[in-house]
Amino acid sequence: MDNTFNERGVMITRNGLSAGGQIFSLREIQNARVETIQKNRILPLSLSLSGLAVAIGGGISVSGAAMTIGVMLLVVGYLAWTTQDIKHRLMVRTQGGDREALISPDLEFVKRVEQALQNSRASLTPTTAA
Repeated sequence: MDNTFNERGVMITRNGLSAGGQIFSLREIQNARVETIQKNRILPLSLSLSGLAVAIGGGISVSGAAMTIGVMLLVVGYLAWTTQDIKHRLMVRTQGGDREALISPDLEFVKRVEQALQNSRASLTPTTAA
């Protein structure tokens, strides 16, 4: 079995792509592309704004419990923002539609997998035409 790419649990052979427990035949893959999933802004922002409102309300009404809860919500909103990663995924188009083959926070790795997959598909095309 000739491996053209084998790194971080992703293997591309002359017959297929194996990633994340999924196996895709190179003959069935029509196209591959990299998509970027940005950070979720709604949850951290809503947690922080509600925490700010509760903390201000607790300060106005001189309620230590409300101020504590508000500050805790502010901290949780901040942590929810900072611990999120921007994710990149390799989408593979087959006869059955688009499927997610790989997801990683490392854009360069996903692009290398896409390039290796495109190269393997290009080398497969002349042999099927002959």
